[in-house]
Amino acid sequence: NERDDNKPGGSPQSRFQVDVVTEASSATPASTNGSKPPEESKGRPRVVGFLDFGALGSAMDIGLPPDVFHEPDTTRSDSVSLHSTGTGHTHMSDSHSNTYYMRTFGHNTIDAVPNIDFYRHTAATLGEKLIRPSLSELHDELDKVKSEPFEDGLANGEEPSAAEEAAAALAAKEAKGGTIKFGWVKGVLIRCMLNIWGVMLFIRMTWIVGQAGIGLTIVIILMATLVTTITGLSTSAIATNGFVRGGSVKTCTNISSKSTSFKRGAYYLISRSLGPEFGGSIGLIFAFANAVAVAMYVVGFAETVVEMLNDVDALMTDELNDIRIVGTLTVILLLGISVAGMEWEAKAQIVLLVILLAAIANYFIGSFIAIESKEPKGFFGYNTAIFLENLGPDFREEETFFSMFAIFFPAATGILAGANISGDLTDPQSAIPKGTLLAIVITGITYVAVTISAVCVAGSCIVRDATGDHNDTVSDTVNCTDAACTLGYDFSICKEGGCQYGLMNDFQVMSLVSGFGPLISAGIFSATLSSALASLVSAPKVFQALCKDNIYPGLGVFAKGYGKNNEPLRGYVLTFCIGLAFILIAELNIIAPIISNFFLASYALINFSVFHASLANSPGWRPSFKYYNMWVSLAGAVLCCVVMFVINWWAALVTLLIVLALYIYVSYKKPDVNWGSSTQALIYNQALTHCINLTGVEDHVKNFRPQCLVMAGYPNSRPALLQLVNSFTKNVGLMVCAHVRTLSQEHARCQRWLNKKRIKAFYTHVFSDNLRHGAQFLMQAVGLGRLKPNTLVMGFKNNWSDGDMRDVEVYINTIHDAFDLQFGVVLLRLQDGLDISHIQGQGISTKSPLSLTDQRLLETSQQFKKKQGKGTIDVWWLFDDGGLTLLIPFLLTNGSKWGDCRIRVFIGGKINRIDHDRRAMATLLSRFRIDFSDINVLGDINTKPKKHSKLSFKELIEPYRLKEDDMEQEAAERLKAQEPWRITDNELELYKAKSNRQIRLNELLKEHSSMAKLIVMSMPLARKGTVSSALYMCWLETLSKDLPPLLLVRGNHQSVLTFYS
Repeated sequence: NERDDNKPGGSPQSRFQVDVVTEASSATPASTNGSKPPEESKGRPRVVGFLDFGALGSAMDIGLPPDVFHEPDTTRSDSVSLHSTGTGHTHMSDSHSNTYYMRTFGHNTIDAVPNIDFYRHTAATLGEKLIRPSLSELHDELDKVKSEPFEDGLANGEEPSAAEEAAAALAAKEAKGGTIKFGWVKGVLIRCMLNIWGVMLFIRMTWIVGQAGIGLTIVIILMATLVTTITGLSTSAIATNGFVRGGSVKTCTNISSKSTSFKRGAYYLISRSLGPEFGGSIGLIFAFANAVAVAMYVVGFAETVVEMLNDVDALMTDELNDIRIVGTLTVILLLGISVAGMEWEAKAQIVLLVILLAAIANYFIGSFIAIESKEPKGFFGYNTAIFLENLGPDFREEETFFSMFAIFFPAATGILAGANISGDLTDPQSAIPKGTLLAIVITGITYVAVTISAVCVAGSCIVRDATGDHNDTVSDTVNCTDAACTLGYDFSICKEGGCQYGLMNDFQVMSLVSGFGPLISAGIFSATLSSALASLVSAPKVFQALCKDNIYPGLGVFAKGYGKNNEPLRGYVLTFCIGLAFILIAELNIIAPIISNFFLASYALINFSVFHASLANSPGWRPSFKYYNMWVSLAGAVLCCVVMFVINWWAALVTLLIVLALYIYVSYKKPDVNWGSSTQALIYNQALTHCINLTGVEDHVKNFRPQCLVMAGYPNSRPALLQLVNSFTKNVGLMVCAHVRTLSQEHARCQRWLNKKRIKAFYTHVFSDNLRHGAQFLMQAVGLGRLKPNTLVMGFKNNWSDGDMRDVEVYINTIHDAFDLQFGVVLLRLQDGLDISHIQGQGISTKSPLSLTDQRLLETSQQFKKKQGKGTIDVWWLFDDGGLTLLIPFLLTNGSKWGDCRIRVFIGGKINRIDHDRRAMATLLSRFRIDFSDINVLGDINTKPKKHSKLSFKELIEPYRLKEDDMEQEAAERLKAQEPWRITDNELELYKAKSNRQIRLNELLKEHSSMAKLIVMSMPLARKGTVSSALYMCWLETLSKDLPPLLLVRGNHQSVLTFYS
């Protein structure tokens, strides 16, 4: 795209010219009327006049020196500024990117320099996406350069059209002004800490210490922290492997619909790493877990409120129903706050954090203040005897170590609170690792401190059981050995049950220990409400992202967002309903294990996705966060799964079955998405490894598979051909749908058609001037290692007599070339033809009514798509080609579509040896282990054909005869050279017997196989260079006319069947 002539008298403007836009150092306005720069300067680089000396006059007016080297073809060249290099040359640079276009480029070019905007997703919030000049624009001849239309219905992950680009960019600009974004502290750190410091910290921690004892409680905390730390490292690795957001989505039904960024979180992490199969299933489970978590936190809040009401004797009904009433009112209030928008929710989080920190500080201060009035309730201050007594476990009411872990684990599940709103973060790639890991460290230290304090306070200061009665002091007559006895109290009556105080009985121990009890209650309110609010926000956003990806049908109604932040109001309502259903359970110890199970499943998948991505070794997996290890991630995934089953094996099994069912569903449906997942990378690695391994293995007859190169043109042009070949290659051998063409066409579109029709085949094409040359290229080049075609499949040329005989010459020579390259050849003939491209218009149905012929052709083209039912496949195995003629029908009957058909075998023989030939063939077929229903020996193949059949053949060949006896020898030779397909009289006489055989075989076929579902027949051979293409074509025409679907098969005469083990 150089311009060699820049003289004033040069050619007029071409499309590869760039406007010279000047900007004087004195800041002269570019437009006197104040109009904005043209919109074309944005998006695709401006391509206008290289040098227009009329326009350059204005550049000279600002003092451009004569040796200015002007490089005007910049990306986004809205304005140009001048820079001196100190070498006597002045260079122009783009004022937007400040990129110098140096003389060393050597010539004027529209080639664009590297620019981050070329690599953005559509409507990226951090900058405008640009489209670099295409290879065609840079490489093609000027008169051939044209913009190519984009294909309709692009799959996810492909580039949208220019109109959609513009709509998306406009929507992004409109959204930039009002979208609220958070930094790593406010968006991730605070949110994670509030979610982790939840209900368990205040109203179950001390009870767990009482049940499990000091030692096992520390083990529980360390175990939970280990799981969350490994998951946090894995989350950080995925979060830094590109931007953690979905970018924009294109709505096919409405191009002008606005594009919005999604808040995908854990669902995004897993689905974009492992693919939609795992991502979709775990996305549903994680969203459901967050919805149930809302109920857990609200029930914890309601439990505290009801406890306070009980203290003042103000219960409305009973404790259980009061929890339900308070919980319902609370979740309605939280729903209102969430619907109010992200900013209100963020402000509420800050207030709640302050209260929470004050409550924790109040708890630690109170642990050092021993008050005598608290002693009857079990609080004695620090004491070694109490510490030793509480060191070991004392499980009651069938509780175990793992049941305690199940109840505690939700206290550690807030680590994804920041990742769940990744779309609302200013820089998710940086914020998620910093905020998440720091939150794990801070909360982990806090839990250990609280536990040690609870070990000191709850473990060293509070006994497991207390009556709360000042009169329960130790008397001399009572044999008391508990730690409380050494401190003057006898709580032995609690062994019989009924006590309300102590670690085992009072969930509000922290209020008792604290310096100011109401502040602990405020902390409980803060912890529970903040966590409930975070879960209430996270669940709808994760679910909204899942619905937008359209993986599961029927969920699209929840994808719609409202307001400037695209709030999922419908998702809020659904989360509210799920949360309310679990709030009505009103039992915290029942709800917590359910949540633990789902969160552990989510964490296992996140860890496994990192291991999987590392194992796949994809070049696209390069996270900037380096403090992770694939084997540590795998260990984390295994640990999560083991803990799931130990906590509750049947719940873990149900979760696993749900994930498996959703996985199978998505695998079967194959949603039209392309996320570059590690599953794709691993499949590629495995395929490459196996292909290379195959190259070291010699071919063996037992492992022969028909690997077909099907010359079908556009895949939707000859569906019957593809469907029949697919019936005997599906899950057995390679099938390549090949296309020889002269014009460019979308490759991916054809491959998608095959995938959509569930035809297991590859699509490939070559550019060539005719079928023969293209087929030569394909037969020699298609394939990889041992995965190379060995059989050429073509449709029979039904209309050969109506067209140019040069096309017949090309067609027959293609068959000869296949035999030269040691290919087997298969021809399919349907009496109505195969090609329906003129009906479908390459996939676009015509609105005009079809003729009867076209209707019949369209119906015929679909006949191999359906199950064939009972019938016969007649195999006319007249010549031994290595067994391909017999193998293909055997493979057909092994499939479901042809499974009800029986194989009948027809062979040639002598009348006096029919029984002998039949027994010999039956023995051979039994050794080949091929089932057959009947064997027919044809002893009358060499009988002369009927007179009218011979007459029809004579009429068929008449237009193609050379008739050299009726002309001079020189004229005959010249005509034969010009039209090599002509049939000479000598040739006709030489192959008279073979011609009669084809005529006779057609008569026998009509006699014996007119009702067959399919005929598979040995294809006659014609010696290359001796038999003209017209005569060979007449043989094939005569043999196959007026018959059911017919396959003419000829192997390469290498054995493809064996009876040896």
